[in-house]
Amino acid sequence: MLAEYRDEISALKQSNAHFAKIFEKHNELDQQATDADEGRLHLSDMELETLKKEKLLLKDEALKMILEYRKSQS
Repeated sequence: MLAEYRDEISALKQSNAHFAKIFEKHNELDQQATDADEGRLHLSDMELETLKKEKLLLKDEALKMILEYRKSQS
């Protein structure tokens, strides 16, 4: 997720517990979505859609925090 912000993600994961939690949760949901897409996890279409929406919300929240962090560092 957001590989172009690797340095910022590393810094935020160490200094911000909330960021670390949402980053970890996003990664968990990403793995579940991959498992569902590849047939290792059986979810209904509605469950998969809900999972992907939650994952996107977490990504948006993380990106907002990353951009705020970058702004504070400049």
